[in-house]
Amino acid sequence: MASIKNLKKDINYILGDVIEECLSWQLMNPTEDTKKSESIIDEAIATFDDLMAKINSKNVDNQKAHFRGITAELEQKAMALLGKVNKL
Repeated sequence: MASIKNLKKDINYILGDVIEECLSWQLMNPTEDTKKSESIIDEAIATFDDLMAKINSKNVDNQKAHFRGITAELEQKAMALLGKVNKL
C-alpha cells in the first residue's frame, strides 16, 4: 500500500492541476464568461476537502480497502472535472 502522505500529495497535485487549467483558460479567454470555470474550481476545492476528510477519518475497519476506494474516487472525480474543463 502506498503511503498516506503520497496519497495526500497526489490529491493535491491532481486537483491543483485542474484548478490551474481553469485559471489558464480564464487568462487565455478574457472576453468569455468565467462562471463555468469558477464552478469547476469550486467543485475541485469541494472534492479536495471531501477526500481529505475521508483520509483523516479514524473509524475505518479495513484501511487498505478504504484507501483504495479513495484512490478510485480521486481518479473518477478528476476525470470528470477534466472533462468539464475540456468542454470550456
